[in-house]
Amino acid sequence: MTEEQQTRPQAAAKPVRWAADVVATMREGARVRLDYSAQSLWRVDRMIDDIRREGAPDAAVQDVLRGFGAYAGEVIVRQSGAEWWASGGDHWIRTPDGRLWDPVEEARRCFAGQGSLRLLCRDATASAP
Repeated sequence: MTEEQQTRPQAAAKPVRWAADVVATMREGARVRLDYSAQSLWRVDRMIDDIRREGAPDAAVQDVLRGFGAYAGEVIVRQSGAEWWASGGDHWIRTPDGRLWDPVEEARRCFAGQGSLRLLCRDATASAP
């Protein structure tokens, strides 16, 4: 176990696993490499848009959207020193400036055509040191 894994808060356990699962699934199934960079969120936004245009029903894509949201959250955590927070089954990111962000909900908004994980990351990391 790495030092980072030992010191990560318990709230990070599920979203970190969801993010890792989506990275592996995209690499193996779609041949898309996600590298936890802010630039990779352009690709994620496009994939969500493609899924929406294909007419996939909401219920069929909820796990994928949760994974994409968790992936975006991990990008924010790694770039800004943010941390995962959890309550009642929901998971958020708290950036060092105290703001709370909900990347999983933003992935759902993106699927509805009203959000962007790339822009969420940009806004959340804007005040990062």
